[in-house]
Amino acid sequence: MTGFTTVTGPAAAMPEENIDTDIIFPARFLLLTAREGLGKHAFHDRRYHADGTEVAGYVLNTDPFRAPPVIVAGANFGSGSSREQAVWALHGLGVRAVIAPALGEIFHNNCLRNGVIPVILPPETVAQMLGCAAAGTAFTVDLEAQTVTVAGQPPTPFAIPPERRLALLNGWDETDLVLARFADDITAFENTQRQTQPWLYA
Repeated sequence: MTGFTTVTGPAAAMPEENIDTDIIFPARFLLLTAREGLGKHAFHDRRYHADGTEVAGYVLNTDPFRAPPVIVAGANFGSGSSREQAVWALHGLGVRAVIAPALGEIFHNNCLRNGVIPVILPPETVAQMLGCAAAGTAFTVDLEAQTVTVAGQPPTPFAIPPERRLALLNGWDETDLVLARFADDITAFENTQRQTQPWLYA
């Protein structure tokens, strides 16, 4: 996983509430198990007609939002089933942060583990940001400072669990995070075990 510090760019406005994981990544693509290349399937049924042509006017089919680094969404974005591919597809599309009043709980956790920053802000703040996003205003999400800055406005703080922030900043997966937190304990345990159960290391 690539480490995250800041991202700056246009934000796609998706004010609709309850955009679930089946909208983000339709179920018929779940047979695709490789993480790479899933971005082309993100929001597939919103982006394309049955014949494969683009749906005119849909935000992700409109410049400069075809590969937006940020999405500003309505409440409960990412609700529904637990498919991790939804986050993989967003990441593959270029999305590195999702700003919303609330996110699906499992989706929120999947974001934290896959390099997409889930930013939860008050509904009135998100409503203002939706207007800025629709106007094409640049957004900056700064994980180190834990702020969102919309061009010309003061930074807005957000919260991320400290251990997840550390992992995201360093690009650590779950194993890396465990080693960073407990490497000394693991080494001490292994040294003791080598003495008491040496056959395990033969």
